[in-house]
Amino acid sequence: MKITDHIKKADGKTLFSFELIPPRKGRSIQELYDNIDPLMEFKPPFIDVTTSREEFVYIEKEDGLLDKKITRMRPGTLGICASIKHKYDVDTVPHVLCGGFTKEETEYLLVDCHYLGIHNVMALRGDAMKEQQYFEPTKGGHEFALGLVEQIADMNKGRYLNNVIETSDCSDFCIGVAGYPEKHLEAPSLKTDLKRLIQKVEAGADYVVTQMFFDNKKYFEFVDMVRAEGIDIPIIPGIKPLAVKRHLQLLPQVFKIDLPQDLIDAVDACKNNNDVRQVGIEWAIQQSRELMEGGAPVLHYYSMGKSDNIKAIAAELF
Repeated sequence: MKITDHIKKADGKTLFSFELIPPRKGRSIQELYDNIDPLMEFKPPFIDVTTSREEFVYIEKEDGLLDKKITRMRPGTLGICASIKHKYDVDTVPHVLCGGFTKEETEYLLVDCHYLGIHNVMALRGDAMKEQQYFEPTKGGHEFALGLVEQIADMNKGRYLNNVIETSDCSDFCIGVAGYPEKHLEAPSLKTDLKRLIQKVEAGADYVVTQMFFDNKKYFEFVDMVRAEGIDIPIIPGIKPLAVKRHLQLLPQVFKIDLPQDLIDAVDACKNNNDVRQVGIEWAIQQSRELMEGGAPVLHYYSMGKSDNIKAIAAELF
């Protein structure tokens, strides 16, 4: 079922969903199951699975020199989506990236999704590689998420890259895109960022999932700005519970977001990361309740491979 259909079916009730990352190569998928199992009691209608782009590794050769290779340390997004869908009978949402993929590779991925009965995809530009200061498009790939949305929308109309295939079995993907209540870190202004979101919606995006935020005022203002532009698709808030003290420096640095002073003070007063984790849970519960009261269609949690804090939050809400 499409994400938008799940939301319509809920008839105003806020839904619960979460996002996870594939395990590193050589690790078992059982690790994912162990983190998903405790969350299934809250009946998530869908689960997102991230896609990691390629990265450089250095392999020492016999002569002692280093050979620079490109690899993917967390492959398997599509396989994991299919496995979760089969095991739990829940819809899955693979993340489709511009970075690291050609247009042809994207088309093959979408064809496989269609064959597997995966009806939702999240279209993202992706981050720069670790050794790059700025995002650089992959040769033969898309530069921005807008082009990716257009390609997916074209496939829904039976338009493939090199020809139009006459078929009655077109894909019908529900397309999710990212939204940034505090603007994308590379956008010159929030207004400019909003224009880019409007373009993605006009190209065929069906719903928005926001970047994490810790001040609900930012989310509600963002929703008002989007609605003022005549866009009425669902805007799903993304929530990440703080878990370690290092997040106070790391999250603003990486995502260019602000943290409320009350949250900073509470974390600073913690003696250890166990205390920080509890503060993160309590803050996310408070955030979630206010978002539910404000009409958020879904609460989408960034679990990042750990489920104990997400379970503690969901147990208070769903």
